[in-house]
Amino acid sequence: MTVRVLVVDDSATMRGLITATLRADPQIEVVGQAADPHEARQAIKALAPDVITLDIEMPNMNGLEFLEKIMRLRPTPVIMVSTLTQAGADVNLRALEIGAFDCVAKPSSFNQHSFEQLAEKVKAAAKSRRQPRLVSATPRPSTAAYVPDGKLIAIGSSTGGVEALMAILQKFPANCPPTIISQHMPPAFTKSFAARLNKICAPEVTEAVNGAPLKSGQVYLAAGSAHLELLGPTAPRIALNEGDRVNGHRPSVDVMFQSVCRCLGSRAIGVILTGLGRDGAEGLLAMRQAGCETIGQDEASCVVYGMPKAAYELGAVTRQLPLERIAESVLLSTNATRKEKAL
Repeated sequence: MTVRVLVVDDSATMRGLITATLRADPQIEVVGQAADPHEARQAIKALAPDVITLDIEMPNMNGLEFLEKIMRLRPTPVIMVSTLTQAGADVNLRALEIGAFDCVAKPSSFNQHSFEQLAEKVKAAAKSRRQPRLVSATPRPSTAAYVPDGKLIAIGSSTGGVEALMAILQKFPANCPPTIISQHMPPAFTKSFAARLNKICAPEVTEAVNGAPLKSGQVYLAAGSAHLELLGPTAPRIALNEGDRVNGHRPSVDVMFQSVCRCLGSRAIGVILTGLGRDGAEGLLAMRQAGCETIGQDEASCVVYGMPKAAYELGAVTRQLPLERIAESVLLSTNATRKEKAL
């Protein structure tokens, strides 16, 4: 099946670059281009594209306002295309909450690989199950009956991971186990995402820094420019590794999971969430073989059943669960109070 794409950007140069990138894939047809929301609205009506690439900053109406109209009036998978700025990061995160499928950064001298997965993301978007949904804060859970048992939680995610992580972490108590996360995301976005999570979650959520000790009640999000690893079997600390990309990514979920095995053995729980590709599958298998409990998000609740599928087919997943049950399962498995009662 050919995926029909409409490219929306006020820059003729960028429209040409996006179009050329997508047309290199024989399964994609760029059916039209638009320079502003007015042109785009007419093109959507006339062409009925399967997927839209949408610039954040455009004349007459910004991309976020236009995205809201698309999601409300004619829901279509949308991939946001943005510059790597702090302001752009905040807007892109809002776009993901509204219902954008994913965000990609415009190429620059600092980020020359940003369009490498654009075609794959467009094809995945055409098959996605995403429905427009606004993420709102939920009541913070009580910590009265929860005592962490000393294990660490490691979570890997990619496309669709912003909403998935919000859904999970909003259910974590303030004294949750130390939690490390590798989410595929452009470098400028991770600090904003950590700040957004910190506002709506009971634990403290920060972008990981080199040498940080692991503490209960702390969630550490890998920076978009570095692999997140653990070092030291006693009093493990976070190490940021700016080495080569692994599986096309930095941070790589595989790198994180494998470091958990080396440092903690079975004293961890691994979770792999929605995402394109297979990053994390090998590392999650290593965690399972080391005696860790491992959880994969199920197909029905994934935006893209790629990473969890690869892990499941490899035999790396102990249990597959819908997104809404993952937080509860992880917390039950790491609750020392519950285990004492069971004894």
